[in-house]
Amino acid sequence: ALLDLSGVHQVTGTWMGSTTVPCTYVPSEDFTQQTLSWSLERDSSISTIFRRDDSGDHIMLSKFRGRVSVPKNSPGNASLLIENLEMPDSGHYTCQVIWRSTDNSFITREVTTTVEVVKVAATKPIIRAGELGLTVPAGANTSLTCEASGSPPISYRWFRGAPAGRAVLLSRG
Repeated sequence: ALLDLSGVHQVTGTWMGSTTVPCTYVPSEDFTQQTLSWSLERDSSISTIFRRDDSGDHIMLSKFRGRVSVPKNSPGNASLLIENLEMPDSGHYTCQVIWRSTDNSFITREVTTTVEVVKVAATKPIIRAGELGLTVPAGANTSLTCEASGSPPISYRWFRGAPAGRAVLLSRG
Protein backbone atom coordinates (compact mmCIF):
# COMPACT_ATOMS: atom_id res chain seq x y z
CA ALA A 1 0.00 0.00 0.00
CA LEU A 2 1.30 3.43 -0.93
CA LEU A 3 0.51 6.17 1.56
CA ASP A 4 0.77 9.74 0.39
CA LEU A 5 -0.61 13.09 1.54
CA SER A 6 -2.47 15.37 -0.85
CA GLY A 7 -2.60 19.12 -0.43
CA VAL A 8 -2.34 22.32 -2.45
CA HIS A 9 0.50 24.79 -2.94
CA GLN A 10 -1.35 27.91 -1.85
CA VAL A 11 -4.54 28.94 -0.07
CA THR A 12 -5.82 32.51 0.23
CA GLY A 13 -8.06 33.53 3.10
CA THR A 14 -9.77 36.81 3.89
CA TRP A 15 -8.94 38.70 7.09
CA MET A 16 -11.54 37.91 9.80
CA GLY A 17 -12.88 35.05 7.63
CA SER A 18 -11.95 31.38 7.66
CA THR A 19 -10.05 29.01 5.38
CA THR A 20 -9.28 25.30 5.15
CA VAL A 21 -5.73 24.11 4.49
CA PRO A 22 -6.25 20.72 2.79
CA CYS A 23 -4.33 17.60 3.84
CA THR A 24 -5.82 14.22 2.89
CA TYR A 25 -4.80 10.61 2.28
CA VAL A 26 -6.44 7.32 1.37
CA PRO A 27 -6.64 5.19 4.55
CA SER A 28 -5.13 1.70 4.40
CA GLU A 29 -5.92 -1.34 6.57
CA ASP A 30 -2.18 -2.01 6.94
CA PHE A 31 -1.40 1.36 8.52
CA THR A 32 -2.68 3.14 11.62
CA GLN A 33 -2.34 6.90 12.03
CA GLN A 34 -0.10 7.48 15.06
CA THR A 35 0.31 11.25 15.07
CA LEU A 36 -0.87 14.17 13.01
CA SER A 37 0.73 17.56 13.45
CA TRP A 38 0.44 20.97 11.84
CA SER A 39 3.31 23.44 12.04
CA LEU A 40 3.70 27.02 10.85
CA GLU A 41 6.87 28.51 9.42
CA ARG A 42 6.91 32.29 9.53
CA ASP A 43 9.82 34.74 9.66
CA SER A 44 12.23 31.75 9.54
CA SER A 45 10.94 30.18 12.76
CA ILE A 46 8.84 27.00 12.93
CA SER A 47 6.17 26.40 15.57
CA THR A 48 3.87 23.40 16.04
CA ILE A 49 0.27 24.63 16.11
CA PHE A 50 -1.75 21.41 16.41
CA ARG A 51 -0.99 17.81 17.38
CA ARG A 52 -3.28 14.78 17.45
CA ASP A 53 -2.04 11.58 19.12
CA ASP A 54 -3.32 8.79 21.39
CA SER A 55 -4.00 11.33 24.14
CA GLY A 56 -6.26 13.51 21.94
CA ASP A 57 -6.06 16.87 20.17
CA HIS A 58 -3.69 19.54 21.43
CA ILE A 59 -3.48 23.17 20.28
CA MET A 60 0.09 24.11 21.06
CA LEU A 61 0.04 27.87 20.37
CA SER A 62 -2.32 29.93 22.50
CA LYS A 63 -3.02 32.43 19.68
CA PHE A 64 -4.68 29.57 17.74
CA ARG A 65 -6.84 28.27 20.63
CA GLY A 66 -10.51 28.30 19.69
CA ARG A 67 -9.60 29.15 16.07
CA VAL A 68 -8.18 25.92 14.61
CA SER A 69 -9.62 22.43 14.23
CA VAL A 70 -9.12 19.20 12.30
CA PRO A 71 -12.09 16.96 11.37
CA LYS A 72 -12.76 14.14 13.86
CA ASN A 73 -13.99 10.68 12.85
CA SER A 74 -13.12 11.38 9.22
CA PRO A 75 -10.36 8.88 8.29
CA GLY A 76 -7.91 10.28 5.77
CA ASN A 77 -8.95 13.91 6.30
CA ALA A 78 -6.30 15.83 8.25
CA SER A 79 -7.22 19.27 6.84
CA LEU A 80 -6.79 22.31 9.10
CA LEU A 81 -9.66 24.79 9.48
CA ILE A 82 -8.50 28.25 10.60
CA GLU A 83 -11.23 30.67 11.70
CA ASN A 84 -11.17 34.42 12.43
CA LEU A 85 -8.07 34.81 10.27
CA GLU A 86 -5.53 37.39 11.41
CA MET A 87 -2.88 38.99 9.18
CA PRO A 88 0.00 37.21 11.05
CA ASP A 89 -1.60 33.82 10.19
CA SER A 90 0.07 34.11 6.76
CA GLY A 91 2.94 31.63 6.35
CA HIS A 92 3.91 28.09 5.36
CA TYR A 93 1.77 25.39 7.00
CA THR A 94 3.08 21.82 7.07
CA CYS A 95 0.83 18.82 7.68
CA GLN A 96 2.81 15.82 8.95
CA VAL A 97 1.30 12.37 9.46
CA ILE A 98 3.12 9.39 11.00
CA TRP A 99 1.61 5.94 10.50
CA ARG A 100 2.49 2.63 12.16
CA SER A 101 2.34 -0.45 9.95
CA THR A 102 1.24 -3.96 10.98
CA ASP A 103 4.93 -4.92 11.33
CA ASN A 104 5.50 -1.95 13.70
CA SER A 105 7.55 0.13 11.28
CA PHE A 106 6.77 3.83 10.87
CA ILE A 107 6.11 5.92 7.78
CA THR A 108 6.18 9.73 7.81
CA ARG A 109 4.81 12.00 5.10
CA GLU A 110 4.33 15.76 4.97
CA VAL A 111 2.85 18.37 2.68
CA THR A 112 3.35 22.15 2.89
CA THR A 113 0.87 24.83 1.86
CA THR A 114 1.42 28.59 1.76
CA VAL A 115 -1.42 30.52 3.39
CA GLU A 116 -1.89 34.15 2.45
CA VAL A 117 -4.29 36.29 4.46
CA VAL A 118 -5.61 39.28 2.50
CA LYS A 119 -7.68 42.24 3.57
CA VAL A 120 -11.00 42.41 1.77
CA ALA A 121 -11.10 44.93 -1.06
CA ALA A 122 -12.45 48.25 0.20
CA THR A 123 -16.02 48.94 -0.83
CA LYS A 124 -17.96 52.16 -0.32
CA PRO A 125 -20.81 51.87 2.16
CA ILE A 126 -24.30 51.38 0.73
CA ILE A 127 -27.04 52.78 2.95
CA ARG A 128 -30.61 51.50 2.82
CA ALA A 129 -32.91 53.82 4.76
CA GLY A 130 -36.42 53.00 5.93
CA GLU A 131 -39.51 54.50 4.33
CA LEU A 132 -39.61 58.24 3.80
CA GLY A 133 -42.25 60.65 5.12
CA LEU A 134 -43.37 58.74 8.19
CA THR A 135 -46.17 60.51 10.09
CA VAL A 136 -46.60 59.54 13.74
CA PRO A 137 -49.22 60.83 16.21
CA ALA A 138 -47.83 62.89 19.12
CA GLY A 139 -46.82 60.67 22.05
CA ALA A 140 -46.75 57.43 19.97
CA ASN A 141 -43.69 55.20 19.57
CA THR A 142 -42.05 54.40 16.25
CA SER A 143 -38.81 52.95 15.01
CA LEU A 144 -36.54 54.09 12.23
CA THR A 145 -34.35 51.63 10.37
CA CYS A 146 -31.08 52.10 8.57
CA GLU A 147 -28.92 49.29 7.20
CA ALA A 148 -25.43 49.66 5.72
CA SER A 149 -23.01 47.30 3.98
CA GLY A 150 -19.40 47.76 2.90
CA SER A 151 -15.89 47.20 4.17
CA PRO A 152 -15.54 46.94 7.94
CA PRO A 153 -15.55 48.68 10.27
CA ILE A 154 -18.97 50.31 9.82
CA SER A 155 -20.34 52.71 12.41
CA TYR A 156 -23.73 54.41 12.63
CA ARG A 157 -24.68 57.92 13.76
CA TRP A 158 -28.25 59.19 14.04
CA PHE A 159 -29.05 62.91 13.73
CA ARG A 160 -32.25 64.93 14.08
CA GLY A 161 -32.82 67.99 11.96
CA ALA A 162 -32.85 71.31 13.83
CA PRO A 163 -33.67 74.92 12.82
CA ALA A 164 -31.35 76.73 10.40
CA GLY A 165 -30.36 73.43 8.72
CA ARG A 166 -28.39 72.23 11.74
CA ALA A 167 -28.37 68.58 12.85
CA VAL A 168 -28.35 67.30 16.44
CA LEU A 169 -26.49 64.05 17.12
CA LEU A 170 -28.84 61.57 18.82
CA SER A 171 -26.75 58.40 19.01
CA ARG A 172 -23.71 56.60 17.64
CA GLY A 173 -22.49 53.02 17.50
